[in-house]
This record gives sequence, structure tokens and C-alpha cells, in this order.
Amino acid sequence: METNPTNERYKWKVVFFASVLLIFLHDLSFRYFIVIDDIRTEDQWKTIKSALPADKDISSRILVTTTIQSVANACSSSNGYVHKMSRLDKICSKQLFTKKACPDKYSCYKQPDPAEVLKKCDGQPLALVTIGEFLQAKGWPTGPSCEDVCTQIGYHLENDKSFEKMRRVLIHNYTTLPSHALKACLLYFGMFPSNRPIRKKSLLRRWLAEGFVEPQPSPSSPDPIAAFNALMDRNIIEPINLSNNDNVKTCQTYGMMREFILHMSVSQNFVTLFCNDKIEPKYVRRLSLHESSATDADSFSNVDLSLVRSLAIFGKASQTVLDLSKYHLLRVLDLEKCEELKDDHVKDICNLLLLKYLSLGAGVTTIPRDIVKLKHLVSLDVRRTKVHILHVEVFQLPSLIHLFGKFKLPDIVKPKSEVHEFLSKGKSNLETLAGFITDRSGGFLHLMGYMNKLSKLKILCESPAGCADRTDLKEAIQQFIEDEKQANIGSRSLSLHFSKCCEELLNSLKGPCYLSSLKLHGDLAALPQFVVSLRGLKELCLSSTKLTTGVLEALSNLSYLQYLKLVAHDLDKFIVRDQAFCRLLRLSLELQCPTFPTIEEGALPFLVTLQLLCKDLHGLSDLKIEYLKHLKEVTLDPRVTPTTRRTWEKAAREHPNRPKVLLLKSVDAAQSEIADYTIASEPTECAIQESSIPALLNQGLVASSSVMSKQSTSVLSNMGLSEVSSALT
Repeated sequence: METNPTNERYKWKVVFFASVLLIFLHDLSFRYFIVIDDIRTEDQWKTIKSALPADKDISSRILVTTTIQSVANACSSSNGYVHKMSRLDKICSKQLFTKKACPDKYSCYKQPDPAEVLKKCDGQPLALVTIGEFLQAKGWPTGPSCEDVCTQIGYHLENDKSFEKMRRVLIHNYTTLPSHALKACLLYFGMFPSNRPIRKKSLLRRWLAEGFVEPQPSPSSPDPIAAFNALMDRNIIEPINLSNNDNVKTCQTYGMMREFILHMSVSQNFVTLFCNDKIEPKYVRRLSLHESSATDADSFSNVDLSLVRSLAIFGKASQTVLDLSKYHLLRVLDLEKCEELKDDHVKDICNLLLLKYLSLGAGVTTIPRDIVKLKHLVSLDVRRTKVHILHVEVFQLPSLIHLFGKFKLPDIVKPKSEVHEFLSKGKSNLETLAGFITDRSGGFLHLMGYMNKLSKLKILCESPAGCADRTDLKEAIQQFIEDEKQANIGSRSLSLHFSKCCEELLNSLKGPCYLSSLKLHGDLAALPQFVVSLRGLKELCLSSTKLTTGVLEALSNLSYLQYLKLVAHDLDKFIVRDQAFCRLLRLSLELQCPTFPTIEEGALPFLVTLQLLCKDLHGLSDLKIEYLKHLKEVTLDPRVTPTTRRTWEKAAREHPNRPKVLLLKSVDAAQSEIADYTIASEPTECAIQESSIPALLNQGLVASSSVMSKQSTSVLSNMGLSEVSSALT
């Protein structure tokens, strides 16, 4: 059968299969179990579904497998269950690899460490089997080492017949992407080193700077979020960490897909890598240095850098590479991890007139005033730098949309200065200002009122003087949260880090006001009145030493809240009453002491995700999860005892929804857009066994349980592309 789901012959084969199915099931009086492997489009499923008869209360089962999440959702839309397959864990991966790689006659031989192979395969069965069989043919364990094979994976993928099946799967996933824009977005992952989390928002901004996507979607180009979601939907890239409101924060490509992307991006001269002290192409469009010792100027003596559009340096670099006067077309410059970066280099950056994305590292202490020459700069990230005071000229950049860092702003802005004139005419396009440090100097605050497009604001008050008796700060915040009485203002986020003295300032803020997201970090004796009067508030994070009953009860009045996070040493006694938090979908409680609230039946009626982040959590702590009718996921602190984890897993199995029980792991704040906890599920242990339809039947899948699982039977599932199975009852 042709592999292209848009092929007309393929479509007719699906129609023919549906007609055969219709005839076979006509007037069937006994129950049946059908497995449909590797559905690729929603239209295919609709065609097949039209041939299925009504169940007639005979408890039949249909199992559908696919690598595309949206297809799985469509297949299970009526009365089904979606189960996302996990890749093999380390123990099972090693067992499978050894079984395929080591002949029986060497079973007693002390085998070499396969750690490199396991790392490359990343739990993907087809990859483990392919490399295992390849090594066995080469005489492993006495033949070539795992390390030697892993360094040549790209070559073997392209040339070796043993890798034909894997090569076919990888090429299919690339060629079936619906647009050149998506293919370019995928190949751009080759710019990043292996095993390093990639910040989603940073990635999207780089795609925009390169021109792969457009801010607004068009027939020829998707918007960045749509492009990212399309790759996620196909399970080509995967999330590493999720923010507490369930958005992807960091991601990566995995295993052999990573090797394929590297090979494709380099072979097509889409990306030029320098990771082994050698570089081949004379003309370079995108240059990335991966943790190399690229300090030899001779390595770049014959390389034309004038056409480079993207430059990323991870580690050391020669002064030849850092001679930024050689770059004429640079649009993306990522020097966050560049160890050789100095202030002198930033002076040259100010002459890169086409630059749209700039991210700087720890070697930078100041941003020169000449940065005003970068008229096309859209994103400036100085979070990793040692820049403490940012010159006001930065705010004259007409294209600047995103500004990240932790800096103070100038003390005085003259009324007739160029920046005052620029801002007062409404020329600023700044949407994100996160975050600046405020003290007693007024400086820039009164100019914020001219930033009409500002939608994300982060303010840090590091000393008592930072917010006491600050009329200018109060007015700036009041103007930012002011409600224009529009039907839909859109996203508007405020984050305030403050000391206890700022409570007076917070209580002086008046409604009506509008925010979609609010984060308050500091000691709170009571909930500020303006919070209760916020229109449109969907996300709220409160971080305090102790959250009192008064604060907690006031939160119950926020009827539109969808996500609530409470961070504290402990909570006062609090009862979540019937119908309280009627729209809340996600609740996160991060506590030092296990003082969890009492949840009455009928409270939190639509809660989907519950996070209980307390290492001293003991058992269920009197939490009645059976009251949470829509619960799908529970996340626990990874330090809880095995007994507590088993207790929660047992409670989850007894819940009608069978919610997942996950362990949370933290991520380095430097790798994240915001220093926060993130969610990652541990790999599920799974037994190694030969896959077959009889084996599935023997596991009792025809019984009344609606939870369906499936061992890999298709080429794509063997590849480990997070195959999703959808069961219909």
C-alpha cells in the first residue's frame, strides 16, 4: 500500500477496506474485536467509521493506532479512550538491544557497555533492534564498539541496508509534512546541541526572525504556534517540561529522529555544524558551534561568513568566528552560552543592521547606546548577562517586541529627550517587558503609559525602598491593569515580586481592572482588593510564607479562574465548599508542610489536573479525589515515599477516569522562560515480548474494560514515535 495518505490509490484502498468491513459486519450478532493499525488522517477514520455498525449492547471493541495525536482524538471522540504509548525504559531497552546484538554463543562473554547506543535510541524499539542486528552482523561484542557505531549513525542511516526500515520511517515523517515552512522549522532543530532542552518561546521567536513563519497565518505560511503544534501533533518533537498551566515550556527532538534531522540539515547545507574541529562548506547560511574547541582561526580561513543568517555558539569560539564585522546578513544571534563573549563584541553587534533576534551571555556587562541602530530588532534577551542598568535608548527600537532581563532603568528621562518624544508619539511596539527592578528613582515608570501594546510586565521590588511611598509605581501598575471595557482585551500578564511593605501599594490599586494572568510573590496578610475585582483573570499564582484562611476564602470568589497555584510554607485550615472554583481546571499546591485543604463533594467540579508538591505528603492526606469527577492527572513531589506513591496509584485506579499519577521534576531556571516547576512523567516500565494480535487477545482486551493498550505492530510504532492507541467501546 502506498505510504502517502493523499495518494488517490491509497484513498480508494481505504474505501475498499471500509466496504469489505461493512459486508463482514453486516447483521453480526456476536461481539468482535478489530485492530486498525496506522491510521494517518481523520478522513481515513471517517471513511472506516461509516462502515461500523451500531454496537447493539454486545460490548465489541475497536483498537486504532496512529502516530498523530489529533487523529487519535478524532477516533475517540464518541466514546473512546486514548492511551499514549511510552518508550522503553533503560532496563527494557538494554534487554532488547542485548537480545538482538549478542549471539547466544557470547551469552557468557563480558559485554561492552551499550550506554551510547541506549542514549541514541532513546527507548525506541525499532532503533534498538536495527542497531542491535547491525552490530551482531559486524561481530559484536568482539567487533566494533558501540561508540564507533554511534559516531557514524548519520552515515549508516543514509547508506547501510541494515538501516533501510528505519530510514524509510524517518523519510516518511519528513516528506509528509504539508509545507516547506514546516520542513524548515524542523530542520532548524539542527542548530541546537543534543540532549539540551530547547525553550519553546525562544524557538518560535527565532523561526519568526528567520522568516519561516509569519506573525499572522497565511495560505503559504503558518504562524509560529501553529507550526510548533503541527510538529508536536505528529510526535516528531516532544515536550520535556510543561508549565504548571499545561503549556509546553521546553522541548526536544529525540533519538534517531534527532540524528536524521542533523543529517538532513547538514547534507542540504541548511545548517553548518562545528563540533569536531572541522568545517567543510565554503558558503554558510546557518552556523552552530556545539560545545567544541573552535579556537583555531585556520578552521574558518576558507569560509565565507558574510551570508550567515543565524549564528549560535555553545561553548568556546575563535576570534575569527566572533569577528562580527564579517557577518552582513545576520538575523539571529544566540550567544547565551558563548564563553568568549565580551563587551567589545557587543559594540560590533550594533552594526548588524538586519538583526531581529539577539540573546547575550554572562560575559556582557553593558549594552551600548548604539543599539538604537538595530531598527529591525524584535527580541532582546539579556537574562544571562551582568547588565544591571539598561540604557533608555533600547526603548527607541521601533521593532522591539520582547525585552527580557533583570535590570534597573535610568533615573531620569528628560521631557524633551529623543526617547520621550519617540514613546509619547505611540511608536513603541513593546509587548513584553520582563523584568525591571524598581527603587526610589522614578526614571522610566511614567513613560510606561505610552507603551500601548504592552501585554506582559514583570516588576521586581528588591528592597523596602522599592515600593514604599511610590506614587509613580502605583500609577504605572494602575494604568497597566486598567480595564478599557472592551469585550475581549486578550492576554495581559502581570508579575510582581515584592516585600511586605508593598502591601499598602497593592491595596491602593482600584478596580475595575483587567488581567488574564497574575503572579504575586511576597508576604500576603490578605488578598489585595483589586484581585477580586479583576475581569478576565484565568491564571493566578500566589507565593507567600503563609497563606491565611482569609486569603484562601477570598479566592473562592474568583469564578472565572482556570488555573490556581499556591506556594507557601503552609496553608491555614481551609474548606473548599460545594460549587467553589466552578471553572477551575488546574490546581497546584506547593507546600513545605502537608496542610492541604478539605475538598467537599461538588467543589472543583471541572478540575482536570491536581498538583500536590510536598515532599512530606503522607498518603492521600484526607483528599477525596473521588469527588473530582473530571480528574485526569495527579502530579506528586518526586521525594514522596514509595508507599505514598502506591497509595495514590491505587486511588487513581479506583477513580472512574483512571487519572495518571506523575512525578514532578524541576528544571534549571536558566533553561526556562520563568523560574518555575515543570512537569515530566517518568517512563513507564514495559515488558519485552513479541507483538501479535493473538497476544493482544490473550491479554483480555476483548473484555469489558475500555482501557486499551497495544504492543507495537506497525513500522511507525516500532520507530517509537509515541504511537497513540484509541479504543472505542
